[in-house]
Amino acid sequence: MRRRRPTRYTCAKARKNYAGTSPVTRASGKSRTVQARFVRNNRLADAVQTQAFSALKASPGARAYYSKQRAREAGYNAALRQVGNRLVGILHGCLKTHTLYDETTAWSHHAQPHTT
Repeated sequence: MRRRRPTRYTCAKARKNYAGTSPVTRASGKSRTVQARFVRNNRLADAVQTQAFSALKASPGARAYYSKQRAREAGYNAALRQVGNRLVGILHGCLKTHTLYDETTAWSHHAQPHTT
């Protein structure tokens, strides 16, 4: 079994592209479409999808982010893919800074601002 280096990907975008969670935007002239990425590591994409689905119950931050995506009229799969994309970005940050996952740090900038 080959071991993967945590520093293999220089940026979160590269890791998200490899996982297949980042969207592909195609634009030409007057039209612009955003589609799911089909060239990807299928095993990793399935694992991220499963993690995102599980995070909806276990993580209040992930649930709030998912609900926010659904409120923007994103479909079930698109919203779940966005949660997975965010989780891959969080993983990249944890590997880069050599820190453990922390719920409040991971989702703090997606929290609703408190009004007084």
